[in-house]
Formats: sequence, structure tokens, C-alpha cells
Amino acid sequence: MEQFLRVGVISSTHGVRGEVKVFPTTDDPARFKKLKKVILDTKQGHQTLEVQGVKFFKNMVILKFKGYDNINDIEKYKGMDLLVSREDAVPLGEDENFIVDLIDMTVVTDQGETLGILVDVMQTGANDVYVVETPQKKEILLPAIKDCILDVNVEEKRMLVHVLEGLLD
Repeated sequence: MEQFLRVGVISSTHGVRGEVKVFPTTDDPARFKKLKKVILDTKQGHQTLEVQGVKFFKNMVILKFKGYDNINDIEKYKGMDLLVSREDAVPLGEDENFIVDLIDMTVVTDQGETLGILVDVMQTGANDVYVVETPQKKEILLPAIKDCILDVNVEEKRMLVHVLEGLLD
């Protein structure tokens, strides 16, 4: 299980005073208002940054980090992920899971047949759709609804599903 969860990606700088535009990868961008710190994944390691200011503009979050006061200080972080530890993550509701915990799960039908491995989650307006890759490298799309997803066991990396009529056609 991943220790850190991605909440955004630094897309560019904003102005000359050290602010950055962040593309949020969380389903609740307003959560940035409550964050006191984030972890920058520099690919060489993690660096903790203290959040000093938060603004919103269109679909982006504009962040200001303590100690970064000009564009030259922050420019090198473009394209890097912002993470939070699981302890700082938004609490999950009933039947909710972090996408990172679902990826690479073995998907098994209620008939005992192994469908394949969950490789992606598409977030649509109505409900998520789980993308399952079969051993033959075909994709099966399963709606994340109670009639289809019967059980998700994060610890065992296993999902039990009922394949609705027409989904395998």
C-alpha cells in the first residue's frame, strides 16, 4: 500500500513571487485550504513544503510555499507531483477507496473466474468506471456501482465483481 497519495501536479509558476499553479488530482480541490504542508516528489527524494497561501483560479489551485519568494526559487519544480501522507488524506466514506489502492488488483467474478487486473479508473460524471485488462490484453470496462462491484479487499488486492449482462459482449 502506498504511503503517500498524489493531490496535485505543479504545472507552472504564477507571477514572480514564488507561487505555483497546481493541477489538482484529488476529487476535492477545496482540500488544499486545509493543508498545512505537502510533500514535493523531486524524483531524487521527498521534500516537505509548508503551505503559506492558497487561491483558486478556474480549474487550478495556486499555492504559495513558505520560504519560496521568487520565481527562480520555484521554477525548477514544474511538472513535479505534490503528495500527502495517508494520515493527512481526506477521510474516506463507506465504499470509497483511493485509486492508487485499486490499481493492480486482481478482479474475480462471483462465478470464480479471474477476469484480469484493474489497470485504470476512469472518472465520469455519474460513476467511476474500472478498466480491467484480461490475460489476453483486452480491456473490460466495469461500472463502479453496487450491482457490479460486490467486494473490494484492499489488503488482499482483490475485487469481487458481478458481470452485468452485455458487459463482455
